[in-house]
Amino acid sequence: MPNKAVIVGASGLIGSYLLDIVLERPEYQEVLALVRRELPIRHKKFVQAEIDFDKLDNYSTLINGHAVFSCLGTTQSKVADQSAYRRIDHDYPLQLAEIAKRNNITQFHLVSSIGADPRSSNFYTRLKGEIEDDLKQVGLKCLHIYQPCVLTGDRKESRPMERFIIGVMKVIDPLLVGGLKKYRSIPAQTVARAMFNQSLKTEAGIFVHPSDKIKSLT
Repeated sequence: MPNKAVIVGASGLIGSYLLDIVLERPEYQEVLALVRRELPIRHKKFVQAEIDFDKLDNYSTLINGHAVFSCLGTTQSKVADQSAYRRIDHDYPLQLAEIAKRNNITQFHLVSSIGADPRSSNFYTRLKGEIEDDLKQVGLKCLHIYQPCVLTGDRKESRPMERFIIGVMKVIDPLLVGGLKKYRSIPAQTVARAMFNQSLKTEAGIFVHPSDKIKSLT
């Protein structure tokens, strides 16, 4: 049975749902969240460590157990500088994976995005494609990559443009059939539940889960 889960990005949309699930279920005896600021959460099996993500190696002894869940991510409205954006969406997950490899962690789970492609002309999808490719080279025992489309759910912060897009997707989703299903919006809680369920499996290898397939994992 899994003993310890490490969640990075536990204050975000998917990460917060994932944290709730892992704390509610009995499969993990300890849950560690690596955070920039302390979360207002108290639970008998919950531990959090406030860290400097630019010095991840200083905390490598904390990063152990069965699975690391990387739910890190930001937006260009919050981080306009592309080099800073890259650190969050690429460099930090890659360094976490390298630490996980060194510490013999069984599984690594990454939240990526639909359309991830290292050859894309779009900065966001290119960056997601690059981190996917780089993680595949680390040599992890088990790597799960999730590629959700537009996420729905209750965010703690206000994102007017995102709310607008979600409203549009409610109209468009039923029209996306066949090969277009992967572009339907998806609840963040569904992604989180899929991540948890996959972490309980024992297969080794690299698994990529497109948005339209994620629901089947719940």
